[in-house]
Amino acid sequence: MPKAPADYQLRYPIDFGDIDPSIRQRPVQLYAADFGKSRGILYTPLTGKPRTVVIMAHPRADFSTHYSIPFWVEAGFAAFGFNTRYLNNDAMMLHENLLLDLAAGIRFLRDEEGFEKIVMLGNSGGGSLFAYYDSQARTPAGNRVTAPPGGGPPDLNKFDLPSADGYIALAAHSGQGMVLMSCLDAAVVDESLPLASDPLLDMYDERNGFKTPPATSHFSKDFVERYRAAQVARCARIDAIARRHIADANHGRAAMRAPEFAASIADNRNYHTRRAMAPRYMIVYRTQANLNYLDLSIDPSERAVGSIISPRPDLANYSAFGLGRIVTPDAWLSTWSGLSSWAKMASNLPKVTVPTLVVGANGDQDIFISDVHGEFEASGASDKTLAFIEGADHFMRAGGAKAHLGDPRPRLMKILTDWTRDRFAP
Repeated sequence: MPKAPADYQLRYPIDFGDIDPSIRQRPVQLYAADFGKSRGILYTPLTGKPRTVVIMAHPRADFSTHYSIPFWVEAGFAAFGFNTRYLNNDAMMLHENLLLDLAAGIRFLRDEEGFEKIVMLGNSGGGSLFAYYDSQARTPAGNRVTAPPGGGPPDLNKFDLPSADGYIALAAHSGQGMVLMSCLDAAVVDESLPLASDPLLDMYDERNGFKTPPATSHFSKDFVERYRAAQVARCARIDAIARRHIADANHGRAAMRAPEFAASIADNRNYHTRRAMAPRYMIVYRTQANLNYLDLSIDPSERAVGSIISPRPDLANYSAFGLGRIVTPDAWLSTWSGLSSWAKMASNLPKVTVPTLVVGANGDQDIFISDVHGEFEASGASDKTLAFIEGADHFMRAGGAKAHLGDPRPRLMKILTDWTRDRFAP
């Protein structure tokens, strides 16, 4: 069996390196109630059938080989590394469709595999995803979300959303839209011009306190306040663009439903039919601009200067790659808008009442100490636990000021497996 490279954590930060070949691995293909296809791998020990399974998923990342899986199986649990219909595709992602995928996964584990207890592991973007799912699963049908923020299906009231038994938020986003809004470049003045900037709001301008990494920048209180307000305003402007595109498509659909449409001239039919297809993609420039990346006095922690994407966010901000960089209007509103998306920890966690474990990484460059404390405080669970891992970055690799403590994953997984065993026997 090929061995993982020594630097596998750098190359593949989400994945485990090697796994005991005696662990049983079963590929699974599932269909949601709307026939959306998802896939995963179910891992179980060589002998015996565990009573408890841990399901892990992310909106778009591949969690089928998540680094926690070997630890779970070694501790006697089953693990389901689950990938949604939007694997590697955040351009069209509707969080409401993701909930239907999770429902299919939980139903499979409960009804087909017969697991007695199911624990949701929400790592990174999976944290807000599972919180949204569980809050909707525990909301009576008739009171759930009726449509994504941009309109259209699915109406979650029409679907069965089976519940799980426990929830772990691991280095979890406060919501993908909330994270993106915190790193939108507030200096952008025209969404169609990637270099157009307001110098008074440019965090990468030395006149505003910027120092080239790895040096630490310092931004004044006044600049921070103006910058954060401008980030919210920019998000609102992008929301308005998205809604205009959706309204344009809806106008075309309404025209197609009109009684006179079939008898109208071909040019008219073609125009409205093509308009209804909404062939619009939005490009969201410059999304690596969180003040916290460079000013370590903001929400102090063990983190180093930089983001989880780059040690030089001042350069990465202008690169082709970026969170939510190319999106449909519907995907922007459902997933990436900090104002419109409903996949937010603050509003969903109060409804998550199952036993809850919230874990933060002290060296995380994108999920900060205040975020983790906020999630713990927002949790509606009576049985809830808060833990922090020293010397760990966002991916639970050695990082930050205490990286010398070594690989954090064994320390992390002892906390996770002990907490789960105390509540849900393997």
